[in-house]
Amino acid sequence: MPAIEIGRICVKTAGREAGRKCVIVDIVDKNFVLITGPKLLNKVKRRRANIKQLEPTNEKVEIETGADDKAVEQQIDATGKREFMQETIKIN
Repeated sequence: MPAIEIGRICVKTAGREAGRKCVIVDIVDKNFVLITGPKLLNKVKRRRANIKQLEPTNEKVEIETGADDKAVEQQIDATGKREFMQETIKIN
């Protein structure tokens, strides 16, 4: 299983954004991380999320700790992952 780390692309498994992909921007503590979609890309707001509600993928983007949404979106475009980020996954 891929590690929870900054820049890791995850799928949200719970809440109103379930099935959408997000990027880990910062690690708050052992239970929580700061994530973003970015909102303009796939409607996932920048917020704190419980790591139990995230499923890490094998994909990763190179970002700095606490990077803003614009920097995250630029990095997603630079690595050609825009379509990958916009796909939604059906959660059972």
